[in-house]
Amino acid sequence: MHLLEKYHKEVVPAMQKKFGYKSAMAVPRIRKVVVNTGFGRFVAGKTSDEQKKFYEPVLADMSLICGQKAVVTKAKKSIASFKTREGMPIGAMATLRGKKMYDLLEKVINIALPRSRDFRGLDKKSFDEKGNMTISIKEHTIFPEIFSERIKSIFGFQMTVVVNAKNKEQGIELLKLMDFPIKI
Repeated sequence: MHLLEKYHKEVVPAMQKKFGYKSAMAVPRIRKVVVNTGFGRFVAGKTSDEQKKFYEPVLADMSLICGQKAVVTKAKKSIASFKTREGMPIGAMATLRGKKMYDLLEKVINIALPRSRDFRGLDKKSFDEKGNMTISIKEHTIFPEIFSERIKSIFGFQMTVVVNAKNKEQGIELLKLMDFPIKI
């Protein structure tokens, strides 16, 4: 069963029963997933051609993982101690909504997290007070789209699952019911 079907058939009734929602529309849902990586320290102090050689494969791999093109994030101001200049590329991000979001979450839950080394579940500390969950993935090679033969550099990224829950407890319960492997 796909994640969106599971949400409508199992999660909504369970959340209504546990938290006493009168309407199915009042039940919290996942609004978006933001995937973010930073490569500022790898491109600092390099020429623009050397920077492109590093970040173009990172953008390509992120686009493969997310299913949509990743956007380059640029430095807002110059910081001498970090060797960054204003407008220099320092990261990449993608914001997913709708079908692409659910496809990525299914891939993360069923394939990527179980393949990661020493994985024992997601900690409750990764939730903020609104119920949003932020997880860090240390190696992008755990995704099936990435071929390890052609990788030049391994990078990690951060994934934030944004929900519209009212508090942390509701956010944790929502993601638990959607089969996220959360430690108890």
